[in-house]
Amino acid sequence: MEPSLSISSRNRVVSVLLPLPLSSPYDYLVPREVYVQRGSFVRVPLGRRNVTGVVWGLPKGTVGPERLREIGKLVDLPPMPVDTLEFIDWVSKYTLSKLGSLLRMAMSVPSALDPPKAVTAYKLAPGMNEKCESVHLHFRLTSERKRIIQILEDGRPRRASDIATAAGTSLSVVRGLAKAKILETITLTEKRMVENPDPDLARAILNEPQAIASQSIVNILDQGYSVSLIDGVTGSGKTEVYFEAIAAALRLGRQVAVLLPEIALTANWLDRFEASFGAPPVIWHSNLPLSERRRNWLSALEGTAKLVVGARSALMLPYKDLGLIVIDEEHDLSFKQEESVIYNARDMAIVRARIGDFPIVLSSATPSLETMDNVWRNRYRHLSLPTRFSGAKLPDISVIDMRDEKLARQSWLSTSLANLVNETLKTGEQIMLFLNRRGFAPLTLCRACGHRLECPQCTAWLVEHRLHDRLQCHHCGYATRLAKNCPACQVEDQFAACGPGVERLAEEVSKRFPDARVEIMSSDSVRKPIDAQLLVGRMESGEIDVLIGTQIMAKGFHFPMLTLVGVIDADLGLTGGDLRAAERTYQLLHQVAGRAGRATRPGRVLLQTYHPEHPVMAALLGGDRDHFMRMEAEARRENNMPPYGRLAAIIVSGASLDAVEKASNFLAQTAPQTEGFYVLGPAPAPIAVIRGRHRRRLLVRARKGLNIQDILRCWVFAGKAEKGTRISIDIDPYTFM
Repeated sequence: MEPSLSISSRNRVVSVLLPLPLSSPYDYLVPREVYVQRGSFVRVPLGRRNVTGVVWGLPKGTVGPERLREIGKLVDLPPMPVDTLEFIDWVSKYTLSKLGSLLRMAMSVPSALDPPKAVTAYKLAPGMNEKCESVHLHFRLTSERKRIIQILEDGRPRRASDIATAAGTSLSVVRGLAKAKILETITLTEKRMVENPDPDLARAILNEPQAIASQSIVNILDQGYSVSLIDGVTGSGKTEVYFEAIAAALRLGRQVAVLLPEIALTANWLDRFEASFGAPPVIWHSNLPLSERRRNWLSALEGTAKLVVGARSALMLPYKDLGLIVIDEEHDLSFKQEESVIYNARDMAIVRARIGDFPIVLSSATPSLETMDNVWRNRYRHLSLPTRFSGAKLPDISVIDMRDEKLARQSWLSTSLANLVNETLKTGEQIMLFLNRRGFAPLTLCRACGHRLECPQCTAWLVEHRLHDRLQCHHCGYATRLAKNCPACQVEDQFAACGPGVERLAEEVSKRFPDARVEIMSSDSVRKPIDAQLLVGRMESGEIDVLIGTQIMAKGFHFPMLTLVGVIDADLGLTGGDLRAAERTYQLLHQVAGRAGRATRPGRVLLQTYHPEHPVMAALLGGDRDHFMRMEAEARRENNMPPYGRLAAIIVSGASLDAVEKASNFLAQTAPQTEGFYVLGPAPAPIAVIRGRHRRRLLVRARKGLNIQDILRCWVFAGKAEKGTRISIDIDPYTFM
């Protein structure tokens, strides 16, 4: 992209990128009365409709001005910042995604580009006050009316709903005062302001390691691009460290973006932030009401949103003056987007910081191997927090060898773990039982003929969710009720639930410990931030004795009375052929274990496993994360796997199996014969059908220094795609389903 865009009377043609799945911008003629610059939002004709796009640069095509259509009008907004334009361009080239699709992500609230709506507001009429001496004697001032008048005595106009809420009255009282001429009706342009955090409020007093780490970041905030890793054990106070960096960036007048892995589970984080800065942050995620998304998007563009906290999509906001990014739990898989534009928000955030020439902070108790490799090579600054805050000790971890346990039928708790649960309940302390399987049972089969209930749209089993009385596919969302008759043999009432999910585990715990108060925490029970907030509140107030849940329980919660964590199936993530299986399992179990003993009471963690000799279990038992990571690194290096080699996945999908196979075979036959570039496949994806579309995968493995994007661009997109098929490319794949 051009470093600048200068438009003169002799050159009135510009390229305009539209938020559509387009690979490049279109050229348009600029009317002589309109001045545009790079990043300007403009309305342009496209076919029979008008579309809002962004002025991208000088013309790209060779069509003469006389054949071009004119820009309709300039949208009255600040232009999209140049850093954002360059970031969109970079991500498009790296991920091999359509340029317009990236712009659509950055322009994710089309209504924000419309003129602001006019709203009716009210203020005190001239000469009016609380005594209302000018009011006619027959108009009685009730206490409700007086409260409204007191609220409006500051002279600031407000909407009727805001006045009624502040005064604790109905809208009719407000309108009655307006009818009596005590309030004056005016028209305002709707523009809701966001609160600014105060960086100078008193915050937590840091211990010595925290103070050293925070000062190390503060010292480089105005020195350009850098990457710092806050590497601290669970409960070490990593959040307080980067809060100080946020405060320093705010004092410099810069915007800050904080990316969190599970925005629905951030109520505790948001409360901590508001307590530390006196105002809530601007929140960004896909489930926000449209009015809030509009306001927050505009606030980022105009620079009034000083701190934005959100999911991975918050990275794509058009920040006016971004000066710091924080990625909390940088190792978390939820930062990888797997659909539409496929990208890793952590990696792209590092690129965003480099383009903007400002620092980025990564934080984790279990950093990814990619991040640790950059630390080992001195590309990232390493800030260590080796101990828990306030002197709390790390929990004692031990394994239960399930090969020696004799479980009763339909039982999943070992005797050793059940005994510790009983002892902990007697002391009044809390227990967390972890099983990373949603629902009641992952498989339902017919005892008569062995038929397994599968999704009609995917090659996946239907998961029983007994609490909601349904069978559900976790890939496409298909749901149905359990029938009486087997669809294969028509025999009645012969269905058997196989294996445990969290609902089944909760059923067993409730039977074994009938006096215990048991709750489930999974994405089925915690769908919105308020759900998480209420559950956390019940846990903190001691209303829950045993919390049973999936991986969302590992997301940084602090429960002072939680002293026992039991992992029901510690081996669950170790199978499947994923190159990161061991790393991910270690990260997840370490994070889950870190919920125990975070206050003054010591914690214990028990891992039920059939492989106690596995390196993951040994690393958890010995507390030797670094040795485990070095072993993982060596295994990856020997096999030329990331971060020491490059991977890319090519997924061919379509409704017709023949068309998908023909397209994928053609790709294999025309694969480049380049040194250090290898193509494996095609092969059916592990889930070969999703939403009725057949899927074939090819895996590309390449040496580290190879420009894999250029090779893929010339190979995969060289010919016309087979009719009815779609090809998607995942650069640096993290899952292989």
